[in-house]
Amino acid sequence: MSVREVLIALAYMVASACFVIGLMWLQSPKRARAGNLLSSLGMLLAIVATLFVSGIKDYTMIIIGALIGSAVGAIMARTVQMTAMPQMVGLFNGFGGGASALVAAAEFFKYAADPGALTVDVSITIMLALIVGAVTFSGSMIAAGKLQGIVNERPITYPYQNFINLIFFLTIVAAAVFLVINFGHPWVFLYLTIASLIFGVLFTIPIGGADMPVVICFLNALSGVAAAMAGFVIKNNALIIAGSLVGASGVILTQIMCWAMNRPITNVLFGAFGAVVTAGSSATATTKTVRPIQADEAAILLAYAQLVIIVPGYGMAVSQAQHAVRQLADELAKRGVTVKYAIHPVAGRMPGHMNVLLAEANVPYDQLYDMDQINDEFQNADVALIVGANDVVNPAARYDKSSPIYGMPILNADHAKQIIVLKRSMNPGFAGIENELFYNEKTRMLFGDAKESLTKLINEVKNI
Repeated sequence: MSVREVLIALAYMVASACFVIGLMWLQSPKRARAGNLLSSLGMLLAIVATLFVSGIKDYTMIIIGALIGSAVGAIMARTVQMTAMPQMVGLFNGFGGGASALVAAAEFFKYAADPGALTVDVSITIMLALIVGAVTFSGSMIAAGKLQGIVNERPITYPYQNFINLIFFLTIVAAAVFLVINFGHPWVFLYLTIASLIFGVLFTIPIGGADMPVVICFLNALSGVAAAMAGFVIKNNALIIAGSLVGASGVILTQIMCWAMNRPITNVLFGAFGAVVTAGSSATATTKTVRPIQADEAAILLAYAQLVIIVPGYGMAVSQAQHAVRQLADELAKRGVTVKYAIHPVAGRMPGHMNVLLAEANVPYDQLYDMDQINDEFQNADVALIVGANDVVNPAARYDKSSPIYGMPILNADHAKQIIVLKRSMNPGFAGIENELFYNEKTRMLFGDAKESLTKLINEVKNI
């Protein structure tokens, strides 16, 4: 082994250590930024080391690609709104899968010109990298489209859906096996690529917006698997390790999200959660009444409370009300009110969505509580302030076996002494059902845009 090869191997080892340590630091909010930076430096080191691998004859395209990619990434990172972060994560997952598929395609045509140099393990990993990468790319594009509203957020179903998906899956497997046994045949490879892309679309469109946190985690795991497969193809240890870490963490996070919804992964991926609002739910809305409240009345309840628990949801993200939430909490704290935030694992459109938004507004980390940490405290709360949350506080999840969210663990907001809900209208959430909490005798509805309502509350609290 030459000195250059030893240095490259050492650089890969250091880069891998940066990935592992950076991932560990991401578990702590205080170290998360440093962990992200360390992982990024590790990736930079791995890229630089790869540039010294023998066999690279022309660096022109590599440098051009690096410059374009860096410029686009910097612009996107600086301009994307925090409310659009789930879409951004979906795009990143897709780009990762697409890159792995392109690597597999390049290796396929390289070995097709010289099949004698190909081994069975390499041919298998080429097929796996292509299939998983292509499915991840097209599936992530659909997921990002659903989050952005370009694609219908509701589950899109069609006749014989599972049968058609099964046929596509079997033909993909058959084509991959054929190419492993009989390497070459570019037309079969082209079919495999197109079929994998179509399967990614068919796989994702039946999944509703309410399941997006789980889907984002799952696609993240797939992007990691695709990267690891690409690493095996090109025999790059750093890529194998990085892809394995992403894949493993994505799988774990997917399982955590499923536990939070009390649903198996198969139900999320192959069910149509929240397809329509049932007739029974619509009828319910006509037989029950809600109790509206004005900002000045709500301000009195909040200002004279001892403990207020704020429950943020996607409505807060849509109205970009996270800064107003913090300002209200600060005003209440000046009056001696204890303020805590209850974060449901699947609130928003990606894991940690609410945490990211509140962190952007400089909400102290020690005020953020997970569901298991805060649920028992709702019974002691004078006011539960619901800011744009819906399905994650719906009591129907406890008792209504006909409800699509039955069995899903929820935040016990209905146990608080008083409940104030900030909401634009009585429209249901992504599960497509009425929220029983809105009709609770302790609940008062403050209708309007969340940011505007919070601004009114802030001014009223100041005047008390």
